[in-house]
Amino acid sequence: MMQKIVIKMQPKCGKCRTKAMMAAAKALGVNSVELQGENKNQMVVTGDGVDAAALTSSVRKKVKNASLEMVQEM
Repeated sequence: MMQKIVIKMQPKCGKCRTKAMMAAAKALGVNSVELQGENKNQMVVTGDGVDAAALTSSVRKKVKNASLEMVQEM
């Protein structure tokens, strides 16, 4: 089942944002990763069978302040 996962994060710099996107892209089942929002502070991940909690945890390791906002089936 395809999912749309939104993670809100507050990266300190552009390099931290890039590291978080790379960590999300490496997760099992992820098809695409994109940044949205005014300050590019929301990461939208789409994929098939992605574990949202594990994904948020891996992003939190790169960007200290990250929270799971929404998980939606597509």
